[in-house]
Amino acid sequence: MAGSGGMLGEAFYKVFSSEHELKCTDKDVNEEWLSFMDFRDFDAYKKDVLEFKPDYLFHLGAYTDLEYCELNIDDTYTTNTIAVENAVHISNELNIPLLYISTAGIYDGEKELYDDWDLPNPLGHYARSKYMGELFVKENKREHLVCRAGWMMGAGPKKDKKFIQKLMKQLKDGNKELFVVNDKLGTPTFTMDFAQNAKLLMEKRFWGVYNMVCGGETGRLEVAQELVKVLGKENEIKVTEVSSTYFKDVYFAARPASERLVNKRLDLRGLNIMRDWRICLKEYVDSYYADYL
Repeated sequence: MAGSGGMLGEAFYKVFSSEHELKCTDKDVNEEWLSFMDFRDFDAYKKDVLEFKPDYLFHLGAYTDLEYCELNIDDTYTTNTIAVENAVHISNELNIPLLYISTAGIYDGEKELYDDWDLPNPLGHYARSKYMGELFVKENKREHLVCRAGWMMGAGPKKDKKFIQKLMKQLKDGNKELFVVNDKLGTPTFTMDFAQNAKLLMEKRFWGVYNMVCGGETGRLEVAQELVKVLGKENEIKVTEVSSTYFKDVYFAARPASERLVNKRLDLRGLNIMRDWRICLKEYVDSYYADYL
């Protein structure tokens, strides 16, 4: 598993380690089960994988900070696109299946809801770099899984750098009011459910591209309101609606108005085990934030 030092890598490690021998690598070695490897270095990546002789190659890592990607374009494409091409070449040499993680952000948000077959139209360099990786996998790898995630949540304060942790950090810092945008729609994705569903697809060997997000259609505002409810702090914390322009200086990268995905392909195959986002949010908070505040 390459690029497995983040929130998704932790979930994959927990889900797969009991049944499989794993080699988990990252340029940030933050766990005892990780070893150093920078997948942008093709020779190092190839050597690492060929020596292990795996049955599958999971390429998990990427730059996901949209603002960083807009300001560091070459680094973004080297990490999010060229490194994926590395994974394709290596997995083809070993003739093993490849798993690649894509994103709901590849859509332009002109529609409110996207199924697996809607054509992407990325708005910024993060989305474009991820979509170019997705295209290379589809065009050059026969046995592949491309799993598109939504608004990721998982791994708790240690590794979660996304929306839930940003809100939780504000609460830990003593904020009694959360300013949350009311014009961004999407679908949360619990990393543990995501890893479990990917495992099911690997076992069934149904290759291809799959939307893989939690059930339920929502937006940033509703997620924040539900989080406060889960924490039992409705009477203590005020959630204030703002438009995206409120954060325009901090979050200046283009973002689609809607990143809502529907797992149509999983549904039609009877393989959708992604739970409702509210259930997952409560489980996530109960599991990782019990003593946080």
